[in-house]
Amino acid sequence: MTVNLGMPTPPIPTLAPRRKTRQIKVGDVPVGGDAPISVQSMTTTKTHDVGATLQQIAALTAAGCDIVRVACPTDKDAAALPAIVARSPIPVIADIHFQPKYVFAAIEAGCGAVRVNPGNIRKFDDQVEAICQAAHEHGTSLRIGVNAGSLDPRLLAKHGSATAEAMVESALWEASLFEQVGFHDFKISVKHHDPVVMIKAYELLSQECDYPLHLGVTEAGPAFQGTIKSAVAFGHLLAEGIGDTIRVSLSDDPVEEVKVGVKILESLNLRPRGLEIVSCPMCGRCQVDVLKLANDVTDALEGVDAPLRVAVMGCVVNGIGEGREADLGVAAGNGKGKIFQHGEVITTVPENQIVDTLVSEAHRMAAELDEGGAPEVTVS
Repeated sequence: MTVNLGMPTPPIPTLAPRRKTRQIKVGDVPVGGDAPISVQSMTTTKTHDVGATLQQIAALTAAGCDIVRVACPTDKDAAALPAIVARSPIPVIADIHFQPKYVFAAIEAGCGAVRVNPGNIRKFDDQVEAICQAAHEHGTSLRIGVNAGSLDPRLLAKHGSATAEAMVESALWEASLFEQVGFHDFKISVKHHDPVVMIKAYELLSQECDYPLHLGVTEAGPAFQGTIKSAVAFGHLLAEGIGDTIRVSLSDDPVEEVKVGVKILESLNLRPRGLEIVSCPMCGRCQVDVLKLANDVTDALEGVDAPLRVAVMGCVVNGIGEGREADLGVAAGNGKGKIFQHGEVITTVPENQIVDTLVSEAHRMAAELDEGGAPEVTVS
């Protein structure tokens, strides 16, 4: 027997309205304004190895990346940009340091945007007008990327260190150079390795301009530390409505950066949720290895991207109530598992059948969602 619950869909809550910003385009991806917050990452390959770079871009795209950045430190890398741009499934940003000539090469190659680091590019200020003219002619946007580690020495001397105020002053100064020649198609980042300084810098910057902001904690560290830093900093700013595009910087596979970025946005209801596994913590009431069960369910459902919340609970007494808001779940204990959908028990199975049963039901519900219908509760 199937029962369509016909449950109403409540409005999705968010913590704060988005800050009003200008909207620019990075290729065909809008950034700022009312556009969705986009997730970025950066390839770790040598850009001139076109095959390897495109392979990594494909993996990033599959993980949910919207925009990809590639390094361009040499002539060989610049020469490879047209081929990469032509075959990339998502817009490509060229990351330029030290050499202004590569800015022009990236624009000519058709990159969706060019990231320039004013503190590193030699003789940048006197080439702003030419860069803006080329960018305007090709429909290329720019990012003013200010980093704590590459501030102008004059600003370091003035402020004593890479303070939030120093980074904002650098960003606004460079923005004024673009504005003087009538160019406004750019976003700004003010990255710092310290989340507290980074948060303060973006809060100050958001009060001083309406340009879209690219969030990032630079040099965030290995996966665990970097994830915590980024989640804390992004969560704080996004909860205030600040931020139009993000990049999680990890000393790890860039695919992991994308996964973390996507999950941060999903957790704040700023991106449609995909599959979500919720599970209870281990405690003395547990009569099942919740950690193993949750990991087994997660591994078995890899590749399912339907917006389903699957609960793995280790208590047959409270588990169903605690997981009531899940689409599908199990309350396990005493060698069995009560499988439930939207808080309704549909069947009870032996512990060794829990994973297979959950996976089967999840695929069935995902298929119904793909067909445009509401998943039905199957009672046996």
